[in-house]
Amino acid sequence: MSFERDLLAILPRLRRFAASLSRDRADGDDLCQAAVERALKARDQWQAGTRLDSWMYRIMRNLWIDEARARQRAGKTFAPEEAGATVGYAGDRDMEAHIALSDVDQAMQALPLEQREAIALVLVEGLSYKEAAEALGIPMGTLTSRLVRGRGALIEMMGEAA
Repeated sequence: MSFERDLLAILPRLRRFAASLSRDRADGDDLCQAAVERALKARDQWQAGTRLDSWMYRIMRNLWIDEARARQRAGKTFAPEEAGATVGYAGDRDMEAHIALSDVDQAMQALPLEQREAIALVLVEGLSYKEAAEALGIPMGTLTSRLVRGRGALIEMMGEAA
């Protein structure tokens, strides 16, 4: 497969990770687009035979850190999701599922960035601990610690939401 096809194949996973980092779908899409653009420009730096998704997660994470620093310097804050996000859902079951997903999303957003990154890569994207630690550039013990704290916080927040 070509680099572009491989990149296209992991695009849904990249979008989910970007949304979890940015806490906003529009910002997440912008982040994903910037990461793909950077990857295409730097494709010669990717080593064939290594995990493209891990390489992309690292690019995306670095871009997000740069963006967050720029926003902080500019004094901007993240805007909450619009209240009309549930418009168009039909049926009790769809609504209940959406509410549950919204509760999980809100709980994820409340986590510190480090815990959110770890949970997004391991629990949402299914990376192994080793792969996630490499993507984040941290020791595996640090990743494990962030996962334990993040899971505990999510369980606590979801218990309060029930």
